[in-house]
Amino acid sequence: MLQDYISSGKKATRDGFGEGLYELGLENKDVVALCADLVASLKMQKFIDHDPSRFIQTGIAEANMMGIAAGLAIGGKIPYTGTFANFSTGRVYDQIRQSIAYSHKNVKICASHAGLTLGEDGATHQILEDMGMMKMLPGMTVINPCDFNQTKAATKAIAEYYGPVYLRFGRPNWPNIMSDTKFEIGKAVIMNEGTDVTIIATGHLVWNALEAARSLEAQGISVYLINIHTIKPLDNEAILDAVSKTKCVVTCEEHNMFGGLGDAVANVLSRNFPAPQEYVAVKDSFGESGEPTELLAKYGLGIGDIEAAAKKVMARK
Repeated sequence: MLQDYISSGKKATRDGFGEGLYELGLENKDVVALCADLVASLKMQKFIDHDPSRFIQTGIAEANMMGIAAGLAIGGKIPYTGTFANFSTGRVYDQIRQSIAYSHKNVKICASHAGLTLGEDGATHQILEDMGMMKMLPGMTVINPCDFNQTKAATKAIAEYYGPVYLRFGRPNWPNIMSDTKFEIGKAVIMNEGTDVTIIATGHLVWNALEAARSLEAQGISVYLINIHTIKPLDNEAILDAVSKTKCVVTCEEHNMFGGLGDAVANVLSRNFPAPQEYVAVKDSFGESGEPTELLAKYGLGIGDIEAAAKKVMARK
């Protein structure tokens, strides 16, 4: 199954969001968009050009944007807010908690430029704790797709789901490996079935995990590879099925090791099927300025790091 996932070229996940939002604009008149002065970065211009009456430019006033979105949701609209992940969460956590999550409003919080792969903008913008913040909110769905196609599909799928959603995506051009198929919220994608080690990855690290799995398979190590695009609700069944076969797991995420995918998987395993686990994640630090792939390597999120973690966890069985 690994051979089924070949890159068709590099496209940014934020471009997938822009395309998905534009197509939604054509299909669903209740979809409206808001942006905090980052239209070009969020790739929202095509949506605006199609129907500017359904777009609100709030300027650099993210808290106000969340309040307006909550009001639009009360009026029956499906608001998509757009800004950087850091500003979509850390700057406006109170507004999201009080005005959106508490009353379960149908607001889609769309967050670009997440993680280390934001690159040169540095630690102040490279938020690494956002998934943890969002998944702690009751009723909040958290989605972190891996490439252009999956982001586009997720952008469209969340319009059909009623309730608050945090959709996380990134800045750099990244290998596009998933087919342009229907996106199922909360349903993991099984990329390969194996017997020696389970590797569960999310977001940009799905590509690194795929490359690590290919290398491990070439060394005679059988890998069960899962693309977890939905962090909450988590596909517990897929995780338990895989780990029951391999008896160990590696989790891979472009996020702090505390509060993200790794902790979510550990929670499931501790209550159902305790097994050795290794984290490939940022080890409780902020980032820094640099090229995206160089930063992933420096902070222990590279292909070789995933391979090493797989061998280490297998030795613990």
